[in-house]
Amino acid sequence: MTIIETKNLTYTYPGGTKPSINGVSIKVKKGEFVLITGPSGCGKTTLCRCFNGLVPHFYQGELKGEITVAGMDPTTHETHAMAKSVGLVFQNPENQLFALSVEKDVAFGLENLGMPREEMRERVEWALKLTDIHDLRERSPHEVSGGQQQRVAIAAVLAMQPEIIVLDEPTSFLDPLSAEKIFEVIHELNKEHGITVVLVEHRLDLTAKYADHIIIMDEGKVCFDGNPREILNTEETRLIGVGIPKATLLYHILKKEGLKLGDVTPLSSEEMAKLLQEAFKIK
Repeated sequence: MTIIETKNLTYTYPGGTKPSINGVSIKVKKGEFVLITGPSGCGKTTLCRCFNGLVPHFYQGELKGEITVAGMDPTTHETHAMAKSVGLVFQNPENQLFALSVEKDVAFGLENLGMPREEMRERVEWALKLTDIHDLRERSPHEVSGGQQQRVAIAAVLAMQPEIIVLDEPTSFLDPLSAEKIFEVIHELNKEHGITVVLVEHRLDLTAKYADHIIIMDEGKVCFDGNPREILNTEETRLIGVGIPKATLLYHILKKEGLKLGDVTPLSSEEMAKLLQEAFKIK
């Protein structure tokens, strides 16, 4: 079942001379892990803002085309109504942190929904533990590191348990190891809880292996949309400037050198290691 669909979606910011996104038509199925990537300024963040109604309600500007998210039209539903079904994690966590403690920030959305206290407490505990910030619960979110702030922002969205989680480069302040842990949590939520994940990310080495579906944008338009292994396997993708996983690049180099590695393109170092073990018959 399609949970997000856009048809010829075009948006121009107030005072803008050209559209930030132009003629975007995509479909996201319920339960998919979708990776959106592309060069900086290609329109990824703007598209994410359309999913929960920030565009056009907050940013205004001119929006054309059609969009449906979780059975709702974000252009006619208020952002607070969309927030029950769509959780958005911003690239800069300070944009969504304002309470006096980490715990209160994570609980804020649940309080606004009028959730029973016991269920609220359980969800907050669960989200704090998943993001590994339980020991920070009494700290002010503005007194912790940038990476910890990102974890707080993610925990606040996870606690809401929306149908869709949209993450706009949610680990940009984290080191690769910490980022990998966050992506594992997001992947677990996707597979075990059926939450649809839309992730905007440049670091494909860490994320491509989780994706069921990849969308590559450039200059406001969708250039590629489909299976990650097929799309990341093309020369056209590399020419756009997308950071192809190093395992995928190594696979192509070794294939050109005549090494028989099979026909399944690896998206991670683990998959590449397995192919090499099979090629050299290493047990």
